[in-house]
Amino acid sequence: MKNTAITDTGLYACLRTQRLKNELKLFPFASFCLKYLRKLMGSDISRNSKRTGPAAQRRNSLGFLSNTKVSITQRLGHSAVFSQPALGQDDRLPISKVLLPPENDSETLAIKTDPPTLISVFLPEFPLRMMPGPDSFQVQGFIAKGSYGPILKVKDFFQEKIYAVKVLPKSEIMKRGVLEQTKEEVIIQQQLKHPFIHTLQDCWQTKRHLFIMCDYCDFGDLYTHWLLKGKFGEEEAHLFAAELGSALGFLHDLGIIHRDVKMENILLSDQGHLRLSDFGLSRRLKRGGRAFTICGTILYMAPEVLSGGPYNHAADWWSLGILLFSLVIGEFPVSAEPDHGTMLSKVKDFPYSIPKTCSSALISLLSELLCKNPESRLRNLECFKMQAFFRSTSFDSLILQKRPVNVILELRTHPSWAAKAMRGLSLDYLDNFDCDKILHSPTTPTEVSQSLVDMDLGPGK
Repeated sequence: MKNTAITDTGLYACLRTQRLKNELKLFPFASFCLKYLRKLMGSDISRNSKRTGPAAQRRNSLGFLSNTKVSITQRLGHSAVFSQPALGQDDRLPISKVLLPPENDSETLAIKTDPPTLISVFLPEFPLRMMPGPDSFQVQGFIAKGSYGPILKVKDFFQEKIYAVKVLPKSEIMKRGVLEQTKEEVIIQQQLKHPFIHTLQDCWQTKRHLFIMCDYCDFGDLYTHWLLKGKFGEEEAHLFAAELGSALGFLHDLGIIHRDVKMENILLSDQGHLRLSDFGLSRRLKRGGRAFTICGTILYMAPEVLSGGPYNHAADWWSLGILLFSLVIGEFPVSAEPDHGTMLSKVKDFPYSIPKTCSSALISLLSELLCKNPESRLRNLECFKMQAFFRSTSFDSLILQKRPVNVILELRTHPSWAAKAMRGLSLDYLDNFDCDKILHSPTTPTEVSQSLVDMDLGPGK
Protein backbone atom coordinates (compact mmCIF):
# COMPACT_ATOMS: atom_id res chain seq x y z
CA MET A 1 0.00 0.00 0.00
CA LYS A 2 1.36 3.35 -0.97
CA ASN A 3 2.08 5.73 1.90
CA THR A 4 1.12 9.34 1.25
CA ALA A 5 2.23 12.34 3.27
CA ILE A 6 -0.23 14.22 5.48
CA THR A 7 0.05 18.01 5.37
CA ASP A 8 -0.55 20.42 8.23
CA THR A 9 -3.28 21.90 6.10
CA GLY A 10 -4.98 18.53 5.91
CA LEU A 11 -4.63 17.95 9.64
CA TYR A 12 -6.07 21.30 10.62
CA ALA A 13 -8.82 20.88 8.09
CA CYS A 14 -9.68 17.71 9.98
CA LEU A 15 -9.73 19.58 13.26
CA ARG A 16 -12.23 21.99 11.78
CA THR A 17 -14.76 19.29 11.09
CA GLN A 18 -17.66 19.08 13.51
CA ARG A 19 -17.17 15.36 13.97
CA LEU A 20 -13.64 15.78 15.26
CA LYS A 21 -14.63 18.69 17.52
CA ASN A 22 -17.14 16.42 19.23
CA GLU A 23 -14.49 13.77 19.76
CA LEU A 24 -11.99 16.30 21.06
CA LYS A 25 -14.36 17.16 23.90
CA LEU A 26 -13.76 13.61 25.13
CA PHE A 27 -10.05 13.70 24.30
CA PRO A 28 -8.51 16.95 25.64
CA PHE A 29 -4.93 16.07 24.80
CA ALA A 30 -5.44 16.06 21.00
CA SER A 31 -2.53 18.48 20.48
CA PHE A 32 -0.26 15.88 22.06
CA CYS A 33 -1.60 13.31 19.60
CA LEU A 34 -0.76 15.53 16.65
CA LYS A 35 2.81 15.94 17.86
CA TYR A 36 3.06 12.20 18.47
CA LEU A 37 1.69 11.57 14.96
CA ARG A 38 4.45 13.65 13.39
CA LYS A 39 7.04 11.77 15.41
CA LEU A 40 5.50 8.40 14.55
CA MET A 41 5.25 9.05 10.82
CA GLY A 42 8.73 10.62 10.64
CA SER A 43 9.59 11.97 7.23
CA ASP A 44 6.16 11.12 5.86
CA ILE A 45 4.78 14.16 7.64
CA SER A 46 6.17 17.35 6.17
CA ARG A 47 5.11 20.90 6.67
CA ASN A 48 5.81 21.62 2.97
CA SER A 49 4.35 18.48 1.36
CA LYS A 50 1.03 18.64 -0.40
CA ARG A 51 -1.59 16.04 -1.32
CA THR A 52 -4.03 16.16 -4.14
CA GLY A 53 -6.54 13.79 -5.63
CA PRO A 54 -9.81 12.20 -4.67
CA ALA A 55 -8.33 10.19 -1.78
CA ALA A 56 -6.97 13.34 -0.15
CA GLN A 57 -10.24 15.16 -0.64
CA ARG A 58 -12.15 12.23 0.81
CA ARG A 59 -9.79 11.98 3.82
CA ASN A 60 -9.93 15.71 4.49
CA SER A 61 -13.67 15.88 4.23
CA LEU A 62 -14.23 13.03 6.72
CA GLY A 63 -11.38 13.74 9.09
CA PHE A 64 -8.31 11.59 9.71
CA LEU A 65 -9.81 9.94 12.82
CA SER A 66 -12.62 8.41 10.77
CA ASN A 67 -10.05 6.25 8.99
CA THR A 68 -8.49 4.73 12.10
CA LYS A 69 -9.48 1.30 13.33
CA VAL A 70 -10.71 2.61 16.70
CA SER A 71 -12.16 5.91 17.87
CA ILE A 72 -10.50 8.30 20.31
CA THR A 73 -12.89 7.30 23.08
CA GLN A 74 -11.91 3.65 22.60
CA ARG A 75 -8.21 4.49 22.80
CA LEU A 76 -8.58 6.87 25.74
CA GLY A 77 -6.22 4.84 27.87
CA HIS A 78 -3.29 5.06 25.42
CA SER A 79 -1.09 7.92 24.33
CA ALA A 80 -0.97 7.35 20.59
CA VAL A 81 -3.47 7.91 17.75
CA PHE A 82 -2.61 6.90 14.21
CA SER A 83 -4.00 7.30 10.72
CA GLN A 84 -4.54 4.58 8.14
CA PRO A 85 -6.08 4.64 4.69
CA ALA A 86 -9.81 4.03 4.61
CA LEU A 87 -10.55 0.29 4.37
CA GLY A 88 -13.65 -1.79 4.16
CA GLN A 89 -15.30 -3.08 7.32
CA ASP A 90 -13.74 -6.54 6.92
CA ASP A 91 -10.38 -5.39 5.58
CA ARG A 92 -9.20 -3.18 8.43
CA LEU A 93 -5.67 -3.79 9.63
CA PRO A 94 -4.99 -5.14 13.13
CA ILE A 95 -4.00 -2.67 15.83
CA SER A 96 -0.27 -2.24 16.09
CA LYS A 97 1.27 -3.90 19.17
CA VAL A 98 3.11 -0.65 19.81
CA LEU A 99 -0.21 0.88 20.83
CA LEU A 100 -1.38 -1.96 23.10
CA PRO A 101 -0.82 -2.12 26.88
CA PRO A 102 2.43 -3.82 27.87
CA GLU A 103 2.43 -7.58 28.42
CA ASN A 104 5.76 -8.02 30.10
CA ASP A 105 4.94 -10.58 32.78
CA SER A 106 2.75 -13.54 33.53
CA GLU A 107 0.78 -11.67 36.21
CA THR A 108 -0.57 -9.21 33.63
CA LEU A 109 -1.58 -12.11 31.42
CA ALA A 110 -3.24 -13.88 34.33
CA ILE A 111 -5.39 -10.83 35.07
CA LYS A 112 -6.64 -10.72 31.46
CA THR A 113 -7.64 -14.39 31.35
CA ASP A 114 -10.10 -16.25 33.49
CA PRO A 115 -8.21 -17.55 36.56
CA PRO A 116 -8.04 -21.33 37.11
CA THR A 117 -10.67 -22.80 39.40
CA LEU A 118 -8.35 -23.31 42.36
CA ILE A 119 -7.53 -19.60 42.23
CA SER A 120 -10.89 -18.04 41.38
CA VAL A 121 -12.85 -19.86 44.09
CA PHE A 122 -10.74 -18.13 46.77
CA LEU A 123 -11.17 -14.65 45.29
CA PRO A 124 -11.61 -11.89 46.35
CA GLU A 125 -10.90 -12.77 49.99
CA PHE A 126 -7.45 -14.14 49.11
CA PRO A 127 -5.75 -11.96 46.45
CA LEU A 128 -3.41 -13.81 44.12
CA ARG A 129 0.25 -12.96 44.79
CA MET A 130 3.69 -14.42 44.58
CA MET A 131 5.10 -15.83 47.82
CA PRO A 132 7.53 -13.21 49.22
CA GLY A 133 11.12 -14.19 48.55
CA PRO A 134 13.88 -14.82 51.11
CA ASP A 135 15.07 -11.23 50.72
CA SER A 136 11.82 -9.98 52.28
CA PHE A 137 10.47 -12.93 54.29
CA GLN A 138 12.41 -15.35 56.46
CA VAL A 139 10.77 -18.37 58.05
CA GLN A 140 12.25 -18.62 61.53
CA GLY A 141 10.36 -21.49 63.05
CA PHE A 142 7.36 -23.74 63.37
CA ILE A 143 4.81 -22.43 65.90
CA ALA A 144 2.10 -25.07 65.87
CA LYS A 145 0.03 -27.35 63.69
CA GLY A 146 -3.41 -26.03 62.98
CA SER A 147 -6.47 -27.90 61.82
CA TYR A 148 -5.50 -27.78 58.14
CA GLY A 149 -1.85 -26.75 57.99
CA PRO A 150 1.20 -25.42 59.83
CA ILE A 151 1.55 -22.06 61.54
CA LEU A 152 4.94 -20.51 60.89
CA LYS A 153 6.98 -17.84 62.61
CA VAL A 154 8.04 -15.40 59.88
CA LYS A 155 10.19 -12.28 59.91
CA ASP A 156 9.32 -9.44 57.54
CA PHE A 157 12.58 -7.59 56.82
CA PHE A 158 10.85 -4.53 55.35
CA GLN A 159 8.51 -4.07 58.33
CA GLU A 160 11.17 -5.32 60.77
CA LYS A 161 8.48 -7.32 62.56
CA ILE A 162 7.72 -10.93 63.39
CA TYR A 163 4.41 -12.43 62.24
CA ALA A 164 2.55 -15.71 62.60
CA VAL A 165 1.55 -17.07 59.19
CA LYS A 166 -1.03 -19.82 58.89
CA VAL A 167 -0.34 -21.87 55.76
CA LEU A 168 -3.39 -23.67 54.36
CA PRO A 169 -2.88 -26.13 51.49
CA LYS A 170 -5.73 -25.65 49.03
CA SER A 171 -5.90 -29.41 48.58
CA GLU A 172 -6.83 -29.83 52.26
CA ILE A 173 -9.40 -27.03 52.16
CA MET A 174 -11.16 -28.53 49.13
CA LYS A 175 -10.87 -32.12 50.33
CA ARG A 176 -12.47 -31.31 53.69
CA GLY A 177 -15.16 -29.10 52.20
CA VAL A 178 -14.32 -25.98 54.21
CA LEU A 179 -13.96 -23.47 51.37
CA GLU A 180 -16.71 -21.10 52.54
CA GLN A 181 -15.66 -21.47 56.16
CA THR A 182 -12.09 -20.45 55.30
CA LYS A 183 -13.26 -17.39 53.38
CA GLU A 184 -15.62 -16.47 56.21
CA GLU A 185 -12.71 -16.55 58.66
CA VAL A 186 -10.91 -13.84 56.69
CA ILE A 187 -14.05 -11.76 56.10
CA ILE A 188 -14.73 -11.72 59.84
CA GLN A 189 -11.16 -10.94 60.90
CA GLN A 190 -10.96 -8.03 58.48
CA GLN A 191 -13.78 -6.35 60.45
CA LEU A 192 -12.14 -6.74 63.84
CA LYS A 193 -10.05 -4.05 65.47
CA HIS A 194 -10.08 -4.51 69.22
CA PRO A 195 -7.35 -4.45 71.88
CA PHE A 196 -8.23 -7.96 73.10
CA ILE A 197 -8.62 -9.60 69.69
CA HIS A 198 -5.74 -11.00 67.67
CA THR A 199 -5.13 -8.73 64.69
CA LEU A 200 -5.16 -9.91 61.08
CA GLN A 201 -2.39 -8.21 59.10
CA ASP A 202 -2.70 -9.70 55.63
CA CYS A 203 -3.90 -12.66 53.59
CA TRP A 204 -3.17 -13.90 50.08
CA GLN A 205 -2.97 -16.99 47.91
CA THR A 206 -0.45 -18.61 45.62
CA LYS A 207 -1.06 -21.45 43.20
CA ARG A 208 -1.25 -24.12 45.89
CA HIS A 209 -1.63 -22.36 49.25
CA LEU A 210 -3.59 -19.82 51.26
CA PHE A 211 -1.75 -17.58 53.72
CA ILE A 212 -3.25 -15.80 56.74
CA MET A 213 -0.77 -13.49 58.50
CA CYS A 214 -1.38 -12.18 62.02
CA ASP A 215 0.62 -10.53 64.76
CA TYR A 216 3.07 -12.85 66.47
CA CYS A 217 2.56 -13.36 70.21
CA ASP A 218 5.85 -14.49 71.70
CA PHE A 219 4.23 -15.46 75.02
CA GLY A 220 2.17 -18.22 73.46
CA ASP A 221 -1.30 -19.15 74.67
CA LEU A 222 -3.12 -19.21 78.00
CA TYR A 223 -3.29 -23.00 78.03
CA THR A 224 0.51 -23.30 78.21
CA HIS A 225 0.64 -21.03 81.25
CA TRP A 226 -2.27 -22.85 82.89
CA LEU A 227 -0.40 -26.16 82.52
CA LEU A 228 2.62 -24.61 84.24
CA LYS A 229 0.66 -22.80 86.95
CA GLY A 230 -1.92 -25.44 87.77
CA LYS A 231 -4.54 -22.85 88.64
CA PHE A 232 -4.77 -19.07 88.85
CA GLY A 233 -5.95 -16.89 91.71
CA GLU A 234 -9.14 -14.87 91.53
CA GLU A 235 -7.18 -11.67 90.97
CA GLU A 236 -5.76 -12.96 87.68
CA ALA A 237 -9.09 -14.56 86.77
CA HIS A 238 -10.77 -11.21 87.39
CA LEU A 239 -8.54 -9.52 84.80
CA PHE A 240 -8.77 -12.36 82.26
CA ALA A 241 -12.57 -12.43 82.57
CA ALA A 242 -12.89 -8.66 82.02
CA GLU A 243 -10.64 -8.72 78.94
CA LEU A 244 -12.22 -11.80 77.37
CA GLY A 245 -15.73 -10.60 78.18
CA SER A 246 -14.94 -7.30 76.45
CA ALA A 247 -13.79 -9.17 73.35
CA LEU A 248 -16.92 -11.36 73.24
CA GLY A 249 -19.20 -8.36 73.75
CA PHE A 250 -17.51 -6.61 70.83
CA LEU A 251 -17.91 -9.67 68.58
CA HIS A 252 -21.54 -10.20 69.49
CA ASP A 253 -22.40 -6.56 68.83
CA LEU A 254 -21.20 -7.22 65.26
CA GLY A 255 -23.35 -10.35 65.06
CA ILE A 256 -20.32 -12.67 65.16
CA ILE A 257 -20.32 -15.89 67.18
CA HIS A 258 -16.84 -17.32 67.83
CA ARG A 259 -17.79 -20.98 68.56
CA ASP A 260 -14.35 -22.04 69.77
CA VAL A 261 -13.54 -20.03 72.90
CA LYS A 262 -10.88 -22.01 74.77
CA MET A 263 -7.53 -21.48 76.46
CA GLU A 264 -5.59 -22.63 73.39
CA ASN A 265 -7.18 -19.79 71.40
CA ILE A 266 -6.30 -17.12 73.95
CA LEU A 267 -2.90 -15.69 73.02
CA LEU A 268 -0.88 -13.45 75.32
CA SER A 269 0.85 -10.15 74.58
CA ASP A 270 4.35 -9.35 75.82
CA GLN A 271 2.65 -7.73 78.85
CA GLY A 272 0.55 -10.80 79.56
CA HIS A 273 -2.80 -9.48 78.31
CA LEU A 274 -5.27 -11.56 76.32
CA ARG A 275 -5.80 -11.74 72.57
CA LEU A 276 -8.72 -13.86 71.38
CA SER A 277 -7.63 -15.69 68.22
CA ASP A 278 -8.56 -18.37 65.66
CA PHE A 279 -11.79 -17.43 63.91
CA GLY A 280 -11.84 -20.56 61.76
CA LEU A 281 -15.19 -21.71 63.17
CA SER A 282 -16.74 -18.26 63.55
CA ARG A 283 -19.78 -17.14 61.62
CA ARG A 284 -22.05 -14.15 61.34
CA LEU A 285 -25.56 -14.43 62.73
CA LYS A 286 -28.32 -11.95 62.00
CA ARG A 287 -30.34 -10.62 64.91
CA GLY A 288 -32.48 -13.50 66.12
CA GLY A 289 -30.51 -15.96 63.96
CA ARG A 290 -29.69 -19.50 65.00
CA ALA A 291 -26.94 -21.99 64.16
CA PHE A 292 -27.15 -25.80 64.09
CA THR A 293 -23.64 -27.06 63.32
CA ILE A 294 -21.97 -29.11 66.05
CA CYS A 295 -18.51 -27.60 66.15
CA GLY A 296 -15.87 -26.36 68.57
CA THR A 297 -13.90 -28.15 71.29
CA ILE A 298 -16.00 -30.72 73.12
CA LEU A 299 -14.85 -29.69 76.62
CA TYR A 300 -16.15 -26.16 76.06
CA MET A 301 -19.35 -26.88 74.10
CA ALA A 302 -22.63 -25.63 75.49
CA PRO A 303 -25.46 -28.19 75.84
CA GLU A 304 -27.40 -26.64 72.96
CA VAL A 305 -24.35 -26.99 70.69
CA LEU A 306 -23.80 -30.64 71.67
CA SER A 307 -27.44 -31.38 70.85
CA GLY A 308 -27.16 -29.88 67.35
CA GLY A 309 -28.90 -26.58 68.04
CA PRO A 310 -30.54 -24.29 67.61
CA TYR A 311 -28.04 -22.06 69.38
CA ASN A 312 -26.79 -18.47 69.23
CA HIS A 313 -24.21 -16.16 70.83
CA ALA A 314 -25.12 -17.42 74.32
CA ALA A 315 -22.99 -20.50 73.54
CA ASP A 316 -19.84 -18.36 73.70
CA TRP A 317 -20.69 -17.23 77.26
CA TRP A 318 -21.00 -20.87 78.35
CA SER A 319 -17.49 -21.50 76.93
CA LEU A 320 -16.21 -18.50 78.89
CA GLY A 321 -17.75 -20.02 82.04
CA ILE A 322 -15.95 -23.34 81.43
CA LEU A 323 -12.69 -21.47 80.84
CA LEU A 324 -12.96 -19.42 84.07
CA PHE A 325 -13.98 -22.49 86.08
CA SER A 326 -10.88 -24.38 84.84
CA LEU A 327 -8.54 -21.43 85.45
CA VAL A 328 -9.43 -21.04 89.13
CA ILE A 329 -10.26 -24.66 90.06
CA GLY A 330 -7.38 -26.25 88.15
CA GLU A 331 -9.41 -28.81 86.22
CA PHE A 332 -12.35 -29.00 83.82
CA PRO A 333 -15.76 -29.55 85.41
CA VAL A 334 -16.49 -32.50 83.09
CA SER A 335 -13.90 -34.73 81.42
CA ALA A 336 -14.02 -35.08 77.64
CA GLU A 337 -15.91 -37.91 75.97
CA PRO A 338 -15.17 -39.32 72.50
CA ASP A 339 -18.57 -38.42 71.02
CA HIS A 340 -21.07 -35.60 71.34
CA GLY A 341 -23.96 -37.77 72.49
CA THR A 342 -22.12 -39.14 75.51
CA MET A 343 -20.73 -35.71 76.32
CA LEU A 344 -24.21 -34.20 76.15
CA SER A 345 -25.52 -36.74 78.64
CA LYS A 346 -22.72 -35.93 81.08
CA VAL A 347 -23.21 -32.18 80.73
CA LYS A 348 -26.98 -32.47 81.31
CA ASP A 349 -26.47 -34.56 84.45
CA PHE A 350 -23.55 -32.64 85.94
CA PRO A 351 -24.62 -30.13 88.64
CA TYR A 352 -21.75 -27.65 88.00
CA SER A 353 -21.49 -26.87 91.68
CA ILE A 354 -18.72 -24.38 92.44
CA PRO A 355 -16.32 -25.24 95.31
CA LYS A 356 -16.91 -23.23 98.48
CA THR A 357 -13.27 -22.14 98.40
CA CYS A 358 -14.27 -19.59 95.72
CA SER A 359 -15.67 -16.22 96.70
CA SER A 360 -19.42 -15.74 96.62
CA ALA A 361 -19.03 -13.22 93.79
CA LEU A 362 -17.16 -15.75 91.63
CA ILE A 363 -19.64 -18.50 92.48
CA SER A 364 -22.49 -16.23 91.38
CA LEU A 365 -20.75 -15.34 88.12
CA LEU A 366 -19.93 -18.96 87.21
CA SER A 367 -23.42 -20.13 88.13
CA GLU A 368 -24.97 -17.64 85.71
CA LEU A 369 -22.51 -18.40 82.92
CA LEU A 370 -22.97 -22.18 83.31
CA CYS A 371 -26.74 -22.09 83.25
CA LYS A 372 -27.88 -24.97 81.00
CA ASN A 373 -30.86 -23.04 79.66
CA PRO A 374 -29.44 -20.50 77.17
CA GLU A 375 -32.46 -18.22 77.61
CA SER A 376 -31.69 -17.85 81.34
CA ARG A 377 -27.91 -17.73 80.95
CA LEU A 378 -25.83 -14.59 81.39
CA ARG A 379 -25.35 -13.79 77.73
CA ASN A 380 -24.43 -10.15 77.14
CA LEU A 381 -21.66 -7.78 78.16
CA GLU A 382 -23.83 -5.30 80.05
CA CYS A 383 -25.16 -7.97 82.42
CA PHE A 384 -21.63 -9.36 82.68
CA LYS A 385 -20.27 -5.98 83.83
CA MET A 386 -22.98 -5.70 86.50
CA GLN A 387 -21.84 -8.85 88.29
CA ALA A 388 -20.56 -8.41 91.86
CA PHE A 389 -17.30 -10.05 90.77
CA PHE A 390 -16.54 -6.89 88.74
CA ARG A 391 -17.60 -4.34 91.33
CA SER A 392 -15.44 -1.20 91.05
CA THR A 393 -13.87 -2.59 87.85
CA SER A 394 -13.39 -0.41 84.80
CA PHE A 395 -13.77 -2.22 81.50
CA ASP A 396 -11.80 0.49 79.70
CA SER A 397 -9.12 -1.31 77.70
CA LEU A 398 -6.42 1.26 78.50
CA ILE A 399 -7.00 0.87 82.22
CA LEU A 400 -7.14 -2.93 82.00
CA GLN A 401 -3.79 -2.96 80.19
CA LYS A 402 -2.16 -0.32 82.37
CA ARG A 403 -0.13 -2.85 84.32
CA PRO A 404 1.61 -6.01 83.11
CA VAL A 405 0.31 -9.38 84.30
CA ASN A 406 3.25 -10.37 86.49
CA VAL A 407 2.28 -14.01 86.87
CA ILE A 408 2.38 -14.45 83.07
CA LEU A 409 5.74 -12.71 82.78
CA GLU A 410 7.16 -15.00 85.45
CA LEU A 411 5.79 -18.16 83.85
CA ARG A 412 7.30 -17.15 80.49
CA THR A 413 10.76 -17.65 81.99
CA HIS A 414 9.87 -21.08 83.40
CA PRO A 415 12.40 -23.72 82.25
CA SER A 416 9.58 -26.01 81.06
CA TRP A 417 7.76 -23.30 79.11
CA ALA A 418 9.07 -24.29 75.66
CA ALA A 419 8.25 -27.97 76.12
CA LYS A 420 4.75 -27.18 77.38
CA ALA A 421 4.18 -24.78 74.50
CA MET A 422 5.04 -27.45 71.90
CA ARG A 423 2.65 -29.96 73.61
CA GLY A 424 4.25 -33.10 72.26
CA LEU A 425 5.49 -31.75 68.92
CA SER A 426 9.06 -32.80 68.23
CA LEU A 427 11.57 -30.01 68.81
CA ASP A 428 14.07 -31.89 66.63
CA TYR A 429 12.07 -30.84 63.57
CA LEU A 430 13.19 -27.24 64.04
CA ASP A 431 16.85 -28.19 63.76
CA ASN A 432 16.44 -28.93 60.04
CA PHE A 433 13.56 -26.63 59.25
CA ASP A 434 12.74 -26.88 55.54
CA CYS A 435 10.38 -24.19 54.33
CA ASP A 436 10.07 -25.78 50.87
CA LYS A 437 8.89 -29.02 52.44
CA ILE A 438 6.27 -27.18 54.48
CA LEU A 439 4.99 -25.26 51.46
CA HIS A 440 4.82 -28.23 49.08
CA SER A 441 1.30 -29.43 48.39
CA PRO A 442 -0.60 -31.10 45.53
CA THR A 443 -2.00 -29.11 42.64
CA THR A 444 -5.43 -30.77 42.72
CA PRO A 445 -7.77 -31.58 45.61
CA THR A 446 -7.63 -35.31 44.88
CA GLU A 447 -3.91 -35.57 45.49
CA VAL A 448 -2.41 -35.74 48.97
CA SER A 449 1.08 -34.37 49.54
CA GLN A 450 3.33 -37.05 51.04
CA SER A 451 5.34 -34.44 52.93
CA LEU A 452 2.19 -33.23 54.69
CA VAL A 453 1.17 -36.80 55.51
CA ASP A 454 4.59 -37.49 57.01
CA MET A 455 4.40 -34.33 59.11
CA ASP A 456 1.01 -35.34 60.56
CA LEU A 457 -0.58 -31.94 60.03
CA GLY A 458 -4.07 -33.09 60.83
CA PRO A 459 -6.28 -31.50 63.50
CA GLY A 460 -4.06 -30.73 66.44
CA LYS A 461 -6.15 -28.47 68.68
